[in-house]
Amino acid sequence: MEESVVADFVGRVHAASLQTDEPVTGRVLLSQKRLVLATDDGKETVPLARVFDVVVGSVPGDLRSFFNDSVTVAYDRDGSRRSALVEGEPEDMDRFVRLLFKLLLRNVTVTVRHPAKVGGRVTDATDHRASVSVSPGEIRFDDCPEPFTVDLSAVIDYERTDRTLGGTKRPALVFRHVADDRTVTSITTVPNERALNILGRYIKIEYDEAMEDLDSFDPTEEQLEILVSIYSAGGEANIADVVTGDVTQTSMILDSLREAGLVADGESGTTLTRKGQMIVSSYLESVNA
Repeated sequence: MEESVVADFVGRVHAASLQTDEPVTGRVLLSQKRLVLATDDGKETVPLARVFDVVVGSVPGDLRSFFNDSVTVAYDRDGSRRSALVEGEPEDMDRFVRLLFKLLLRNVTVTVRHPAKVGGRVTDATDHRASVSVSPGEIRFDDCPEPFTVDLSAVIDYERTDRTLGGTKRPALVFRHVADDRTVTSITTVPNERALNILGRYIKIEYDEAMEDLDSFDPTEEQLEILVSIYSAGGEANIADVVTGDVTQTSMILDSLREAGLVADGESGTTLTRKGQMIVSSYLESVNA
């Protein structure tokens, strides 16, 4: 493929080879094969084939006082691990992040099982090879019998695991997301840890943001009990299914959960919103740990 620049903007950058402890103004250029950070005092060239991780919005401790929203690119150089940080205007960074992930996941072939589960029910779906493509707010799995798209804002939880395919143990990502008002579990087996890191980072971009919003919410025991009751009922229940004592008290708790955006009124009862499902998943994970 002919190499051409797909992103070019001025931002604040930091890399070990730039020989400065603080970020400096620099030009950020991204092509199909490499990322270049150019400053008045030098430049750092990062071959995309050497990138093994990308972190959006999280800054290493010693640089937190210098960067706000940023992208950290981790890569191998001469047998050692290095990182480069980029910060820019929101519009530039949104485009940069999307294009960076698109290039890093280009030509990555995975094995998907979708849907592996619908709610808590295991399906008879089988494994199929698929190609990965990304676009703003979503990731698509193509070149398989039933192509599908995952809305990143609908991802509830995910975990890394290992699966054995064809006698070979491979890393895999199991993630749950909401599709057509149903909670669906998909399993994606990838060829190596690098692909797992990058695909996992992209899938969890909006998940991490949602979890940050939930950090400020500390549910009471009564609220958790009702959320878990709705979850156990399949994600939707009427008040009779979740009453734990006084009906009036239960109604008041449901009102508080509606105000917090954790439940909503569905066609046949009260349903968990994405945030509500995330809280329940986090709670159940802590209980089962």
